[in-house]
Amino acid sequence: MAFNSFEFWLFFGICAVFYFAVPRRAGIPTLVAGSLFFYGSANPLLLLLLIAYIGFNFLSGLALSRSRGGRRAVLVTAVAVNLAALGFFKYAGFIAGNAARALHVPGNDFFNHIALPIGISFYTFEAISYNVDVYRRTIEARTKLFDFALFISFFPHLVAGPIIRPAHFFPQLAGRTIPSAEDMTWGATQIIKGLIKKTVYADNFAVIANAYFNGPIGHAGMGAAWVGTVAFSMQIYFDFAGYTDIARGCARLLGYSFPPNFERPYLAADIAEFWRRWHISLSTWLRDYLYIPLGGNRRGAARTYVNLLITMGLGGLWHGASWNFLVWGVYHGLLLAGHRLWRQSPAAGVLERGAGRALGVAATFLMVTLGWVTFRAPDFTTTIQVLGELFDGSMTGPGAAPVSFWVLLGTSAAWTALDRDRRLQTWLANGSGVSGALRASTALASAFVVLELFSRTDVSIPFIYFQF
Repeated sequence: MAFNSFEFWLFFGICAVFYFAVPRRAGIPTLVAGSLFFYGSANPLLLLLLIAYIGFNFLSGLALSRSRGGRRAVLVTAVAVNLAALGFFKYAGFIAGNAARALHVPGNDFFNHIALPIGISFYTFEAISYNVDVYRRTIEARTKLFDFALFISFFPHLVAGPIIRPAHFFPQLAGRTIPSAEDMTWGATQIIKGLIKKTVYADNFAVIANAYFNGPIGHAGMGAAWVGTVAFSMQIYFDFAGYTDIARGCARLLGYSFPPNFERPYLAADIAEFWRRWHISLSTWLRDYLYIPLGGNRRGAARTYVNLLITMGLGGLWHGASWNFLVWGVYHGLLLAGHRLWRQSPAAGVLERGAGRALGVAATFLMVTLGWVTFRAPDFTTTIQVLGELFDGSMTGPGAAPVSFWVLLGTSAAWTALDRDRRLQTWLANGSGVSGALRASTALASAFVVLELFSRTDVSIPFIYFQF
């Protein structure tokens, strides 16, 4: 059930009614049951995997909390089992295929038919963080199975995040919180924003990007290459940020709070700032559970650069089993290493304000957008072809961008300029008295008009991060 489908909103409404109707002690089990139904509706067999994840990690957490000796062995076993499950479903086919090609032997058809469970990358990382945090004694292991099951399976974040930290989520289970009027307004606003980002912006940009990347690459011309590449850069932001908005809005309507996952990343003036704004739950997870344990920046400059490359390379592979994702991750690792070097130069302060910051924003957007070519292209050969076409100097072929491309870019840029600090949307959505209600009603009606007129209902474009 996709967030932009009628089936999902019917399910959400039924789930919310049951959750608030049952006695308080039955609230969490009700949400768990709803979440398992949500996940199992896609593939009932893979529901068994999710249940196994929940059971195993619940028991490993108890073992870590109760064991006086051998805690490290328990942690290593728990992390290894989680990574082994993720590796089998996500990387076995990739490894087997590359091994077969290297050895010049026929590939095993078994590995080509391993189904990738939706959201496995997200709930694997959540399970690992739970075990590590219990081991570090930063949280207490949960003794109630349904509490832990909700942490892993809660449907708003189950299939595409954000990656929830146990220390943030478990305190919210102390009692069932009835959403206030402010919570209801905030949640509804986030959902509507998310639907506009996905169905109006992401899906319309997707049509433009797909027309290029699925077309005759290498013959379309430099103009078409830039239009297609920028369109995908905008698509992936609006698609994922839209999903996150809807997830956070749904959670708030049920009385739960998720942390932000995007903070207008394309306004970042350098690549380090970009990663503080983009997919925040993943970048902070990689920092806390991989980069810092590797040594971070505590063991000299050379080791710091190596740690950055390892962290970002593995972060790239987390997105999918292909050389393209590995290259994308290493590329960002190199950008982060280059940024550390740049910060040590006397000219680094130039990009901190005024025209210098504007130049930094433009340069960062360009570097990030070029990186998305590797992310979007189906293979490395296509990546090279696209990058070549971007800079071949040829304007032959249908290089002119469709009008929709400029309208989408223009309206998103105009809104960002008008509402840089989000005061405008807060003013539109909130307020007391007749004037506040009128503003909110007008904004809501306008949003529904935009959804009705400009949503792409003629094509089915799934959320990009559902494949991870």
